[in-house]
Amino acid sequence: MRRDTPGVAGAATLDHVTARLPVFPLATVLFPGLVLPLHIFEERYRALVRHLVELPEGTPREFGVVAIRSGWEVAPASGRVVPGSSEVQLYEVGCTAQLRQVTELADGGFDIVTVGRRRFRVTEVDHHWAPYLTAEVQWLPEPEGPDETTGQLAARVIAVFRHYLGLIRDESGQLTEQLPEDPSVLSHLVAATAALTVADRQRLLEIDDTAARLRAELHLLNREVALLRQVRAVPVPLAELATAPPAPN
Repeated sequence: MRRDTPGVAGAATLDHVTARLPVFPLATVLFPGLVLPLHIFEERYRALVRHLVELPEGTPREFGVVAIRSGWEVAPASGRVVPGSSEVQLYEVGCTAQLRQVTELADGGFDIVTVGRRRFRVTEVDHHWAPYLTAEVQWLPEPEGPDETTGQLAARVIAVFRHYLGLIRDESGQLTEQLPEDPSVLSHLVAATAALTVADRQRLLEIDDTAARLRAELHLLNREVALLRQVRAVPVPLAELATAPPAPN
C-alpha cells in the first residue's frame, strides 16, 4: 500500500488507487464542488493548516473530510464538536477538501475556506502518523459525462427541488435560477442544500452513480415536500441552508 507524506499523497497523486490523507472529522458531509468554511481552533488541526500552507507552490493543498457517525457531539453553547462518552466512529466514505483561503487569527487559530474535490473510502485510520488524524484511502470512481437517462432525471430533480424550495420560502426564485444543468454537479448541490439529516447526506455521498444518486434524491425530496405540505412548517431558514456558517472543528 502506498505511503506518502500526509497532505501530499491525497492532493498531488490522484491517479493512484490509494493514498494517505490527513483526515478532519466533522459533524457534516462535504460533497465535490461545494464550499465548506471552517474555524480552526484545535492545536492539532492548526498544525494541519500550517503543514498545508507550507507545501511547495503549485501543490494542491487538500485534506479529507469524514462525517462523524457517533462518539462526538456538538456542544450546545459553542457549537463546537467535542468528544462524547463513547469511542468516535467515522463513516467510511468522505470527500477531500481543497484549501482555497486562509486567514490567520490573533489567537493562532485560522478561518479557512475549502472546496470539496474528490470522494474516497477510508481503508485504515492512523492516530500516530501525525499530530492529526490520517488515513489510508481508496479513491472512488467519478461519474462519466451525462447521458440521456441522467439528463432526464436531472430535469425531474430540478422541478421537484424548485417546488421544495418554494415551500420553504417564497423568495427562493433567485436561488432556483442558479441551479446547474450538469447532472453530477446538480446531484451534489441538492444533497448539500436540502434540509436532510447527516445520515441521508452520507448515503447520497456514498452512491457512485449519478443516476442512482438523482433517483435517491427524488425520493428524499418527494418525502420532504409531502411533510412540508402536511405540517406547513419551515424546518430551517433557506438562508441557513444555502450559506451555512463556518463549521467549527
